Amino acid sequence: MSEMSANDLLKKVRKIEIKTRALSHQIFAGEYHSAFKGRGMAFSEVREYQYGDDVRNMDWNVTARLRSPYVKVFEEERELTVVLLVDVSRSRLFGTTGGSRKDMLAEIAAVLSFSAIINNDKVGALFFSDKVEKFIPPKKGRSHLLHIIREIIEFEPSSDGTDISEALRYLTNAIKKKCTAFLLSDMLDVDAQGNPRYEEALKVAVNRHDLSVIEVYDPRERNLPDVGLVNVKDSETGESAWIDTSSRKMRRAYEDWFRNVEQTSSRLFLKFNVDKVSIALGDDYVRGLMTLFKNR
Repeated sequence: MSEMSANDLLKKVRKIEIKTRALSHQIFAGEYHSAFKGRGMAFSEVREYQYGDDVRNMDWNVTARLRSPYVKVFEEERELTVVLLVDVSRSRLFGTTGGSRKDMLAEIAAVLSFSAIINNDKVGALFFSDKVEKFIPPKKGRSHLLHIIREIIEFEPSSDGTDISEALRYLTNAIKKKCTAFLLSDMLDVDAQGNPRYEEALKVAVNRHDLSVIEVYDPRERNLPDVGLVNVKDSETGESAWIDTSSRKMRRAYEDWFRNVEQTSSRLFLKFNVDKVSIALGDDYVRGLMTLFKNR
């Protein structure tokens, strides 16, 4: 990296730090604390069953061995582990309004990271395309946090596609203890029928971790403008095609496909009780994150 580009990177990191750290202190810290603290429960001890205890906490092994009912006692974990799953596929470079997805993802990730650091939590990051590109294990501290932000800004993936399942499987295997995970992506990982390809991996991940989805999208992806015959190119596959955007039938079919994708994924998140917020490029992501926190 040249001296000039290194300086540009440091300036960009510093700019993001100043903006997002202020937001984290002034707005998000309290909401983050109330939304996520106490969600993790750690095993404390085993004691004899008492009237009113939740039978789901029965320790059947101890009960069988001592021939008397015993229950597991849990206590709130004082410290959380936060992991950011960041989509670094080529589509993150796309943006027609308010900058690129890449820039917004960096700011949102920074806000979440600073909110976690303020609450003395560990923060880690997993960058994925159609494979896991890089994993930064959770740690505390400002220097570690700035390292994550730098990586989000300058990281160049070796693959172009998107495979959310790979990221979720890696999270499940790499983090054994329950963590709070945020999946930041456009969530466009579907089959030919528009069905999410990550259902099974999602099912496994949410049984182990507390997962929230932050979908960042460009409105232009969902509603094509009437600009005549245009050549479009898929940033991930490299495939291109000519389409006639002046055709109302074509535009409607395209919008219907996107609507079906959105509805199908929303039903999936509802099925597995996954909190999700959609934020459009150019919109105020502060409002979106506050909505996510308050809905928990």
